This record gives sequence, C-alpha cells and structure tokens, in this order.
Amino acid sequence: MVKRAPARKRPRKAKPGTKGLGPAECRLTEPSEAAAEVTQCGCVVGSYKEPLGGHPVFISILPIGAVEPTPFQRDLSDAHHKSLADVINKTGRFLDPIIAVVAPRNGFWTPNGRHRLEAMRRLGAKSIAALVVADRDVAWQILVLNTEKAHNLKERALEVIRIYRGLIDEDASRPESQFAFYLDEAALVTLGICYERVPRFGGGVYHPILRRLETFIDEPLRTAIKDREKRAALVLDLEEKVAAVVKKLKERGLVSPYLRSFVVARINPLRWIKGEPPTLEEVLKTMRDRAVKFNVEKIRAQDLAGAAGPPDEVT
Repeated sequence: MVKRAPARKRPRKAKPGTKGLGPAECRLTEPSEAAAEVTQCGCVVGSYKEPLGGHPVFISILPIGAVEPTPFQRDLSDAHHKSLADVINKTGRFLDPIIAVVAPRNGFWTPNGRHRLEAMRRLGAKSIAALVVADRDVAWQILVLNTEKAHNLKERALEVIRIYRGLIDEDASRPESQFAFYLDEAALVTLGICYERVPRFGGGVYHPILRRLETFIDEPLRTAIKDREKRAALVLDLEEKVAAVVKKLKERGLVSPYLRSFVVARINPLRWIKGEPPTLEEVLKTMRDRAVKFNVEKIRAQDLAGAAGPPDEVT
C-alpha cells in the first residue's frame, strides 16, 4: 500500500499587527559568535533582529572572493548575469544585498545571490553587501523559494537533487522525511537523478506518475538515496522502450509533438485504477512490458488527434 504524502497546510491570514516584533524591539544589542565569524574576513556595519521571528541578521560587507554560491543550486545564466552587470554599471550602485550564510569550512555561501555575485565580479568589484544569517539551515529554506521559481521541470529537479546531495554531505543519518519542506516533492528527487544521468531526458511525461506514487520516507538519507537511484534506473529503462516505440511511429509517418505523451498514456495502468494504486516499481514494470509489446501498426493518425501533455522536445 502506498503511503500518501500529507497535504501542505498554508498559514491562515493573521490579523494585522499581531505577530513579530515592533521597530524598537528589532534592535540587536548583544554580539554573538556569528558576528565574530563574519568579522574575521568581512566588516559588520550593522545588525538587527528580523521582524518576524526575531533571528539575528548582520548587515555586512564581505570580500567578493570569500563568497560562493551554494553548490547545489541551478546553473548560472550567462545572459542574465551579464544583463544584470550592465544595469548595475549604469546606476553605479549596488543596492540589493545578497543573503549569505557561513560556509561549512571557510568563507560564505549565498543561496539566492548567484547572479548578483557574478555580475559584481564581472564589474571587478572588491566586495559585496550581504545580509548574513547565522543559521546555515536557512540556505536550504531559501533554496526552496528559488526552486518554486525555477522555469521548468528540469531545473527544479536538478536543484532538488543537488540540495539532497548537499544534505547527505552534512549528515546522511538524518531521515529523508525530515526534509520534505526543503525538497518540495519526492518525485523531483527521482527525476533529478534521471536528469543527472541523461540531460536530454523528457521527464514531463513521467512526472504525474511519480508524483502520485512517490512520497518521502523515514529512512536515513544514505539509504533513501539508493532507493531513489534504483527507481531512476527503472524510469530510464522505461524511457528507452518508449523512445523505441516513438521512433517506430515516426518511421510510419506519424507526426505529433506529443508522441511520447501519447505512448506513455497508452501504457499507463493508473488511468484505470480507482482505489489504492500498486507500488511505483510495479507500475513501471507493467509499463515497460506494455511498451515492449506496443503494436505500432494499430495506431492511426486520428488516434493522435486528442493527444496532449508535455511535447517531446527536451532541452
């Protein structure tokens, strides 16, 4: 029996002015160990308690060489950071501080300022303004916001698997279910592994299936990642069989941007299951067997007329 992922609860709208700190309460008067870490290579020019939770934040100027993006976020956009550099250069001002946390070994990580950091480097800046947060776990939480803003499934999945591997590096003994907030969807972990192995993988057609059947488990990360890797291997094996069917359909002159979606829909047993579905492994095996036996001779052009879903082109 497949365990259902719990529904996300959104916070209720609070009454105005009932939560957090007032302006005067945000003054931070006591220095902390985190401030000492910052001043070792940077300059703390101010500090405060952030107004919602009262956590300390340090307004700092950091040497630009001491700051790196977190190693698990999505890839740098060359066009975006160059365009940003042009805008900053025209104004002659850097007015949007990055957020930074103290890195595990030395220097700082920024979970949300990769393009601003690279733009400043492009301009030859010596330093960069940052809001330094003492708690490094904040880096994971901020990355969740970036993941939700990712442009497509591939970027989201790759960022999630990079977060996952970063969590393993920190402490692989912690249960996977503890990080459901950071990882967004269990399906994205499996898809991220698929994209790591096959960059041109068309994960959009498999995402609804994985999303329905996968959930976070209470096993340690070091164990859970092995299960995810096995499932990713099953998905990629299925994709090979589906791609072979798509190729045969094209050879018969059938043209549609949704051929892959059409084939996957035809072999997907979940369409007919009303109650509790089988396990993901069972579903993938059934789909693989059906793909191998798929009779392309019975498919006509009019069968594709109602086909929809993610187009076959992948990037």
